[in-house]
Amino acid sequence: MNEENLKRLGLKERQIKAVIYVKEKGKVTNKEYRSMFDISDRTALSDLNDLCEKGFLGKIGITGRSTVYKLSRSKPEKPELNPKLEGLEAVSRTVLISY
Repeated sequence: MNEENLKRLGLKERQIKAVIYVKEKGKVTNKEYRSMFDISDRTALSDLNDLCEKGFLGKIGITGRSTVYKLSRSKPEKPELNPKLEGLEAVSRTVLISY
């Protein structure tokens, strides 16, 4: 995961720097992320949650000061190439749940 690849995946500049930071340091907290970019708690939480949802980071802890974000062991989600297939995942998930 280098900066060029992360840019192609549509990450914000802050998020790219965060992924690189976590790769070097092993983890990041909301407080560290806020101070790195001088942003609000809400913005930091939104960025970090987005990185978790996209599969770049994993969240350790539920809420509060003890929560840290580490690199995810799974592969990051790639942007959808075929928009016609977007609803298919939700349908297949519904079928599995209701089975």
